[in-house]
Amino acid sequence: MYRVLIIGCGDIAGGFDARRSAASPPLTHAGAFARDPRFQISACVDPAPDRRAAFRKRWNVPASASDLGTLLAKAGDYDVISICSPTPLHEEHFTAALALKPQLIFCEKPVSSTAATTENLISAARRANVKLAVNYTRRWDPAVLRLAAELRSGEWGEVRSVGAVYTKGVVHNGGHLIDLLHLLLGELQVVTAGPPRFDFWREDPSVPALLRSRGGVPVQIMIGDARDYSIFEVTLITEKGVIVMLDGGRSWAIRRVEDSNVFSGYRVLSAADTIEGGFDLAMSRAVANIAGALVDQEALASSGTNALAAQRLCEMIRSRALSSCSHSSEGLP
Repeated sequence: MYRVLIIGCGDIAGGFDARRSAASPPLTHAGAFARDPRFQISACVDPAPDRRAAFRKRWNVPASASDLGTLLAKAGDYDVISICSPTPLHEEHFTAALALKPQLIFCEKPVSSTAATTENLISAARRANVKLAVNYTRRWDPAVLRLAAELRSGEWGEVRSVGAVYTKGVVHNGGHLIDLLHLLLGELQVVTAGPPRFDFWREDPSVPALLRSRGGVPVQIMIGDARDYSIFEVTLITEKGVIVMLDGGRSWAIRRVEDSNVFSGYRVLSAADTIEGGFDLAMSRAVANIAGALVDQEALASSGTNALAAQRLCEMIRSRALSSCSHSSEGLP
């Protein structure tokens, strides 16, 4: 059984699942590890006593501490270390995790506060022979992977254009979007970036942008405002129909081309067929992939490579927005 240390006891660590039915698919690190008999959550770390105690009780964790120093862990005590702490602490916790010599680190995105630091941490993990999984969740979503395969096979014909909308920071939630688009379309280039909106993070605004794939597919990224509601949607306009990811991937709307029964000679889109998505299965599949990487050297679906590529592009979008719109940004000062 692989021993797991979880650093940070907030929502993505286990909090989201603590408020859900035990029968619901897990959405968090602790929820997914607890469901998989190949893993045992052996310890947790968080500076907030009440949060740490609640986490320890909910997930039956035998050991806990306010920080890694007081945990008194030795190198080799843990096989997997999950980093679920706030982004500004990732570099410190990642470095400390490497010193404990786990087999694998499962890190929340972004890996660190800057792409340059992320690159250094990835290199350090490689030198230490520590595997790195990064939680760009949709790379484990079976519906997303099925769509990616369909696009590659030509089932949908040419991709004509893509539209997307997100909130809550171009590096934070926007990173999920950029990584998803990399998976579906390949490498992207920034054409232009619009005015930033500081709707959640002081250092990470949401930014609208126009991108282009290497194959020339235009990608229009819009933003909402996290203070209104959360939104994460993607629309792919293809030669043979329209595919829409709804609610972050929890459902999809599919419209295929058909002959019009009203206007002779015209081709139109069918009514939308709404189907269940695979987002709720992603964390279970992430943990299964981690087990496969530990047991059989299975390739990790989301690693430092794709994480760094997404962060670099997100930082480029943010930099362009801030440099060109420094006097017209919206939201937080």
